[in-house]
Amino acid sequence: MQAHAITMLGTGLIGDFYTMTLHGQRGRDRVRVAYSRSEDRGATFCERWGIPEAMTDMDAAIRHPETDVVVVALPNHLHEEAVTAVAAAGKAVLCTKPLGRTADEARRMLEAVEKAGVFGGYLEDLCYTPKTLKAIRSVQDGALGDVTWVRAREAHPGPHSAWFWDGRLTGGGAIIDLGCHCIEIVRNFVGKGNRPVEVLCHTDTLVHPIDDEDNAIALIRFESGAIGQFEVSWTFRGGMDLRDEIAGTTGTIWLNHFLRTGYEMFTAGGSGGYVAEKAETAAGWLFPVGDEVSELGYVDMFTDMFDAIDGGTAPRETFYDGYVVNSVMDACYRSAKSGRWEAVAIEWRGGTTPRIGSGSQPLMHEGLVVIKREVLPDGRVRLILKDPASGDFIDRIVAAA
Repeated sequence: MQAHAITMLGTGLIGDFYTMTLHGQRGRDRVRVAYSRSEDRGATFCERWGIPEAMTDMDAAIRHPETDVVVVALPNHLHEEAVTAVAAAGKAVLCTKPLGRTADEARRMLEAVEKAGVFGGYLEDLCYTPKTLKAIRSVQDGALGDVTWVRAREAHPGPHSAWFWDGRLTGGGAIIDLGCHCIEIVRNFVGKGNRPVEVLCHTDTLVHPIDDEDNAIALIRFESGAIGQFEVSWTFRGGMDLRDEIAGTTGTIWLNHFLRTGYEMFTAGGSGGYVAEKAETAAGWLFPVGDEVSELGYVDMFTDMFDAIDGGTAPRETFYDGYVVNSVMDACYRSAKSGRWEAVAIEWRGGTTPRIGSGSQPLMHEGLVVIKREVLPDGRVRLILKDPASGDFIDRIVAAA
């Protein structure tokens, strides 16, 4: 496999996570150039990670002759400018979430990459956590039957950097920051070919003196009839709460990615050191994370991206996926303003998905439709049945103890 030299655009927390992963996971892909708007910050970042060159000229960093892949780890309002410049330079581009501030921005970035014929990967790390990947495989193998409902939750005390709090730069509040993760997690479980049809969303600003939402909840209705639900908050206390629940016609999955994962520690004094992302204290009951970049999906994400570049294939998460996510978020904001279900406006490429149960025949018992079968405490079997002629429902014991 080819070794790649990378230009890292951005030296904030996400740039740290990305570089930590790239320098540690496959052992051959290295950040060669780091771009920062601050000369001092860029130099410190390069010293921390052993990067040969820091630059304050973004276009020069993108066009650096010794790099072939550019990672966009910049604030949201700079994504379109950066992606457009990378596409023009003819290099592969990997962009952090969300792809754009709006669906229009995301679509223009998608078009720029496709017109230039370069590789575009959407860095949606939470779709690559080890538990998520295993759960997706279980769903795709049919363990849950037809997925009927997916709930994704991300909540923490709020972002690290000042720009995150300025909706003029980000495009919104907690939905833009966290909802993008949740929406794409939902899509992975209901099926990416399952069109998001409409959204009902409520937002509020409960704690922080800002202009955008610090809490939100939404329902997303898909073409199959499946419902996606997300809950996001910048006011949750106690660390970072990442949970997913998936319900299907034959099974259920519960995932907890960051709290109550089996590593719990109490300390009366506290070391004052780093515990985990969004941890609020270094004393009392703590929930450290063993391998943070792995648990948050960065390792498998970059492995997938660079393997796809090497193989000339599409990654699991593409720029089109990022555009779909932005389209759903746009509908969320419209719904929050109108108080009604709002259609998801999207240039759909995913085909059609039949409604859940549309092709199946009901189980019958002596001419009656079986609604439910259950075993009673004494071992007898009871059926709940419906008479298709009258519409009446009846109980019937069909087996003795």
